[in-house]
Amino acid sequence: MAVESPRTRSHWRRYRILYAVVAVCVAPVVASYFAYYVLPPDRRTNFGALIEPQRPVPSLNLRTVDGRPFQLKSLAGKWILLTVDHGECDQSCADKLFVMRQQRLMTGKDRDRIERVWLIDDSAPLSTLVIREHEGAHFLRADAAELRAWLPAGDGAGRIENYIYVVDPFGNLMLRWPGQGEPGSIKRDLARLLRASSQWIYVDRPD
Repeated sequence: MAVESPRTRSHWRRYRILYAVVAVCVAPVVASYFAYYVLPPDRRTNFGALIEPQRPVPSLNLRTVDGRPFQLKSLAGKWILLTVDHGECDQSCADKLFVMRQQRLMTGKDRDRIERVWLIDDSAPLSTLVIREHEGAHFLRADAAELRAWLPAGDGAGRIENYIYVVDPFGNLMLRWPGQGEPGSIKRDLARLLRASSQWIYVDRPD
């Protein structure tokens, strides 16, 4: 039988408080991810489709509508609701933007934990009315090829424009909803994510 040396016992006594703090910080993250991803499918009730494996946010060539460079990683620590569409923004595009805005508003006090991003995959001018209706969202010009290499589409046509995507506070693409999905079902998914992540600790937020 192995015998614990005095040196090992001294090490554990010296650092036991540090280990306890680390365990307390990590436990909620591990537990919430276990509950969301590991439980058998018949016990999961998420409406959206999980993206497995998760995809980290790459360094996309993004620019704001006034030409300034932008990185999605600057939103670390927030949940990101993200959609892709053309600048002319037809009715399906307007519907997705409306869903993202309303879902954020319906979270009440948690709305500041959510960012909305519209990735515009062409150079078409934006409607002033759309910009005003969705004040506070990030309107970003993006390269269509880069977006299709990163974002998965679940339909046979491979149309990433058909979805609203979710990026978690650690910068991982992890869920997608159909753009015409039921608001109540999306709300339940979002509430579950916010509740599960309420005790997470973020150590690498940008300044």
